Amino acid sequence: MENIRIPIGAWVDTAFDWLKENVAWFFDAVTWLFNFLIEILTDVLVDLHPLVIILLLALIGWVLRSWQMALGTVITMFFIMTMDQWVASMQTLALVLIAAVIAVIIAVPLGILAARNDAASTVIKPVLDFMQTMPSFVYLIPAVTFFGIGVVPGLVATVIFALPPGVRFTELGIRGVDSETVEAGQSFGATPGQILRGVQLPLATPTIMAGINQVIMLALAMAVIAGMVGADGLGKNVVEAIATQNLPLGVEAGLGVVIIAVYLDRVTAALGNAKDYPQSLIAGMRRRNAKKKAAAAA
Repeated sequence: MENIRIPIGAWVDTAFDWLKENVAWFFDAVTWLFNFLIEILTDVLVDLHPLVIILLLALIGWVLRSWQMALGTVITMFFIMTMDQWVASMQTLALVLIAAVIAVIIAVPLGILAARNDAASTVIKPVLDFMQTMPSFVYLIPAVTFFGIGVVPGLVATVIFALPPGVRFTELGIRGVDSETVEAGQSFGATPGQILRGVQLPLATPTIMAGINQVIMLALAMAVIAGMVGADGLGKNVVEAIATQNLPLGVEAGLGVVIIAVYLDRVTAALGNAKDYPQSLIAGMRRRNAKKKAAAAA
């Protein structure tokens, strides 16, 4: 028994070599596309004056949550700027946003498929379990193998790592829609597509948004680890701080990650449950419109 060994690693290595030799065109196309997206968004965030970005982020916080959120955004983002971590923070934010968008584009359709097809759900769930239990550092190995060193392998690893919650929450939200509501739509002659768009997705939106929130949080966590393979941003600063035992740099980069994480968490939480935030600008406008309608009716 001691001499029995299954060479899984050697098989995987052989498969990777075959992919590199025969599907190199695909990896080159993905590298070009991801580089293009990251460079455009990074250039926009870095080239704009920091005060413009800060005011825009504060406005988003006020529109979706509250004026307190807007004020806190101004203070914390100004804090990042004073620590000289602004460029790195914008690079990390660009990476997280691109990775989150790609992950959501993949996750939501997969979640819908799993919710509407039990056979697909049976296949998808073990894959998601594998993706969630695999150590995050392992994703960097195949990413570097196929895409080299730089921001692209970090983006690919981030997408893979952040994907599972989006699929799970989408399936959970759609399956959690009351069956009587779905049957009522069917009784009126609605097609499965109309029921999905008009009944299931609207009712499942809070759950799906909770999944998107988790996707963004995991993307931010992986974006920091992606600094190990050369992805620019706060993660690269953290890796540099560890390598050189630079405590001030590590603390400042870590605080930048925390501030961005808190901001993204609060904003995405407000997107899924807008009615829970009566101090938001949207809620104020709705109350004003309701008063106008009531006055007109009177």
